[in-house]
Amino acid sequence: MSHKLYQNLIGGEWVSAKTGKTFLNVNPANKNDVVGEFQSSGAEDVDAAVKAAQEAFKSWRLVPAPKRAEILYRTGQLLEQRKEQYAKEMTREMGKVLAETRGDVQEAIDTAYYMAGEGRRLFGQTTPSELPNKFAMSVRMPVGVCGMIAPWNFPMAIPSWKLFPALVCGNTCVIKPAEDTPLSTFNLVQTLIDAGLPRGVVNVVTGYGPDAGAPLVSHPGVRAVSFTGSSEVGRIVGQTAAANFKPCSLEMGGKNAMIVLDDANLDLALDGAVWGAFGTTGQRCTATSRIILHRSIAAEFTEKLVARANALKVGDGLDESVEMGPQINEQQIETSTKYCEIAQQEGAKLLCGGKRLTEGAYANGTFFAPTVFSGVRPEMRIAQEEVFGPVVALIECGSFDEAIEIANGIQYGLSTALYSRNVNHAYRAMRDLEAGITYINAPTIGAEVHLPFGGVKQTGNGHREGGTGALDFYSTWKAVYVDYSDKLQRAQID
Repeated sequence: MSHKLYQNLIGGEWVSAKTGKTFLNVNPANKNDVVGEFQSSGAEDVDAAVKAAQEAFKSWRLVPAPKRAEILYRTGQLLEQRKEQYAKEMTREMGKVLAETRGDVQEAIDTAYYMAGEGRRLFGQTTPSELPNKFAMSVRMPVGVCGMIAPWNFPMAIPSWKLFPALVCGNTCVIKPAEDTPLSTFNLVQTLIDAGLPRGVVNVVTGYGPDAGAPLVSHPGVRAVSFTGSSEVGRIVGQTAAANFKPCSLEMGGKNAMIVLDDANLDLALDGAVWGAFGTTGQRCTATSRIILHRSIAAEFTEKLVARANALKVGDGLDESVEMGPQINEQQIETSTKYCEIAQQEGAKLLCGGKRLTEGAYANGTFFAPTVFSGVRPEMRIAQEEVFGPVVALIECGSFDEAIEIANGIQYGLSTALYSRNVNHAYRAMRDLEAGITYINAPTIGAEVHLPFGGVKQTGNGHREGGTGALDFYSTWKAVYVDYSDKLQRAQID
C-alpha cells in the first residue's frame, strides 16, 4: 500500500527539508499501516520558517483583531464539517479510540470559537492619570514570531491551544508537531489556510526534537516559545529560552491523584477511575495515575476496579467497540514495562495487567494491558514518577488529612480529584491540594478550553494555556499616555 509524502509548510509553500531526509508515521495499532512520510527537518529548515514568519508578521499584526478572529471562526466551522475524517486519521496515527479523537477535534473546534470571540475582547485598561489633561491606558500588543513544540497525545487539540490564541493576538507562528503524530497538525493548519489564513502566518516544520525543536527554541528570531512535553525536555527548553530572555510557556508532567473518601459514591468514583486511568491509554499529563483510598472502602473499590480493568476491550481504536487503544510507540511500552518491574521490586502487588499484549490481533501493535497495583506506599517510584501508560497505583489512607498529604507529596502539581459527599472536605480539598486543576466528584481528566490549563511545582513554569491565560502569554502589555495639555508635565514631580 502506497503512502503520501508530506512536506514542510514555509511561507505558504509546501517544500522538502534541506536535509533530504524523511521519516515514516505509522499506526501504533498496526505498524504495517503507514499513515504518511514526513520531512526530517534541521536547523536550516527552521531558519527558513522563522524568516517566513517574520516577513508575514509585518502585515498580519496590522490586520484588525476582529478580522483575524473571523478566520478562526471559519476554521471552527470547517473543522466541524471535517470532524469525522480528521478523527479517523488521528486514530490511525495516535491510536486512541474514535470517541476520544472526535473529542480531540472537538476541542480544537471549541478553542476556535472561544478565541474567535476574544478578537473583539482583547481588553486592556483605561485609568485616570495623576496629571490634568492627560489620558492613560494599556493595550495588548503581539509578541512577534512564536515557536511551538507540540506533544503526540492530543495532536490537534494542543496545537489549537497554542496556535489560535497566538493568531488572534496578532502573532505569526512556527510549529513543530510531535514526530509520532504530525498529520493531525497538518490537518489543523490546512483548515486554517482554507479559512483564509494568509501565507507565512503559520509555518509547519516536522522532525525530531534535537534536530528541529532545539533550533526553533534557540533561534534569535523567535520571540516566545510554547512547549508541551516531558519535564526533562522542558527543563532544557526553559534554560535555552531564559538565556535569550524569551518568554517560555512550559506544560509538563503530572502524577495526578484521585482521592476516594469513605462517604464517596463508589460507583461514580469507579467510573471516574476507569476513565481517568485508562482513557487515552493513560497517556495524558492529567491521567489518574494514583488513587488514594480510604481504608474502609479500599477492599471493595479495589476488587471492583480490577474487574473493570480486566473487562476493558483493548484493540484498534478504529473499531467502535474497543475501549482502549495502543500506546504510541515502543519506547512507551518499554517505560510501562520498566515501571511495572520497579513497582514489584519495591513491594507493590500487581493485581492485573503489567505486561505487553502480543497475541493475535496485538502482534503488530504496541499494546499494553490495563494495569492496577495495590499495596503502594507514597514513597515508591510508581507513586512518584510519571509512567504515561495505563498503569494506576492504589494507596490507602486513614483520613482526609492524610489523603491530602499523600496527594501533595510529589514533585508535580497538575490535576487532582476528590470523591466525597462532604461539602466541607470538598472546599478544603479545593483550597489545600497543590495543583493547577482540582475536580470534585469527577476524574482528573476533562479540562475545558475556556479555563486556564496548567500546573504548579515541576508541572510548569507558571503560564497557563486555555482561557485568558493564553492571551496573557501571547500578548505583551504596552502602557500608552496621551497628554493633551500642550505643556510639559512631569509625573511624580508636578
